Amino acid sequence: MLIRKLLYIVFVFLLSLAGCMKDDELWEFEQEEHGLPNGGLFVINEGNFTYGNASLTYYDPETRQVIDDVFFQTNALPLGDVAHSMTIRDSLAYVVVNNSGRIYIFNASTFEVKGKITGLTSPRYMHFLSDTKAYVSDLYARSIAVVNPQTMEVIGAIPVNNSSSESYQHATEQMLQYDRFVYTNCWSYDNKVLVIDSELDQVVDSIEVRKQPNSMVLDRHHALWVLCDGGDEGSPYGNEAAGLLKIGAGSTEAQIIHRFSPGESPRDLKINGTGDTLFYINGDVYQFAVNGFNDPKLLIESPYEGNMWTGFYGLDVDPYSSEIYVADAIDFVQRGMIYRFTPEGVPLDTFRTGIAPGGFCFNF
Repeated sequence: MLIRKLLYIVFVFLLSLAGCMKDDELWEFEQEEHGLPNGGLFVINEGNFTYGNASLTYYDPETRQVIDDVFFQTNALPLGDVAHSMTIRDSLAYVVVNNSGRIYIFNASTFEVKGKITGLTSPRYMHFLSDTKAYVSDLYARSIAVVNPQTMEVIGAIPVNNSSSESYQHATEQMLQYDRFVYTNCWSYDNKVLVIDSELDQVVDSIEVRKQPNSMVLDRHHALWVLCDGGDEGSPYGNEAAGLLKIGAGSTEAQIIHRFSPGESPRDLKINGTGDTLFYINGDVYQFAVNGFNDPKLLIESPYEGNMWTGFYGLDVDPYSSEIYVADAIDFVQRGMIYRFTPEGVPLDTFRTGIAPGGFCFNF
C-alpha cells in the first residue's frame, strides 16, 4: 500500500511538471528520420487542458504513412497547451494554440517553425483576408484580433461587445466569408452569428439563430449553414432543442431546416468538396443533401453509446476526394484514433494519433 501511495505521488508530481513546462523551452531529443510526404493532412491533437501536450500528426493518404508529433520532432519545441485549429496559406501553416494564446507558423512541407504570433487571449480560428491581414477569433477577449501574418504582429481589434452582462458577451468561433462580409458564430452562451464588414473591420449586423451555434459551412450556392447544439440542460443560459439552420446568400434571416430531438447535441458541421452534402456528428456521423427534402441520413455508426463526451470527437471531409475522416478521442487520456472512410461511408484505414484529436487540416 505504501509503495502504491509513493508511486501515485511521483505520478502526480510528474504531471504537474508537464503542465508547467514553458512552451518556448528547447528540449534535447534525437530527431526521427522520415521522408517528407508530397501531400496529406495534419491531425490537430488538442492534448489535455493545462498539460501542454498538444501535438500534430501527419498522414499521407496515398502511402498511408503516419508521422507522429511532427512539430516537436522537427523543432524540439512543444506545441503548447490545447491546439485548436489550423490553416495553410502559401506553403505556411498557422496552428492556433488556444490556452497558450499564440499561433505558431511553420513550413507545411518541412514542418520547420518560422515564427509565432503572440499577444492573444484565447484564440480559436484564423481567417485570411490578404497576405498582410487576417482575423483571429477569440473565446474570452470580447474582440476579434486583426493580425499581419507577414510581420507576425497584432495590428488591431474588432470589438464584439454587447449590452448583456459580462458572463454573456459574444465569444467568436469559426469565420466564413461571402463577398466583403465575414460571418462568425458565437457559440458560448449565445445565439448569434455576427456579420463583419472586412473593409471597415467592424461588426455591422447580427443574425439570431438557435442557442449555441457551434459550427458553420458555406454551400455551393453561398448559403450559410449553421449547426446549433441548443445548450446544456441546467445551463444558466438555458437550453432548447438543437437545430440545423440555413441563411441564404446575403440574407440576415435564418431558416430552421431540421430540428433535433431533446437531449441531442450535434456538432462539427462539415461539407464535401462539391458543396452539396453536409456531414455532422450526433453520436454517429450523419449526412444531409443541401438541396434535399429528406431527413439527415445515418452514414457511419459510432462504436460508443452515451452522452456528448463519448463517441466520435472530430470530423472533416477531404475537399478533393470527399473522403471522410473521423476522430475518436477514446478516453482523452490515451492516444486517439482516426478512421478514414469513402464518401459512401465504407472503411478505408485507421491510424493512431496524439491525445484528443479534434480537428484536421488538409495539405495538398
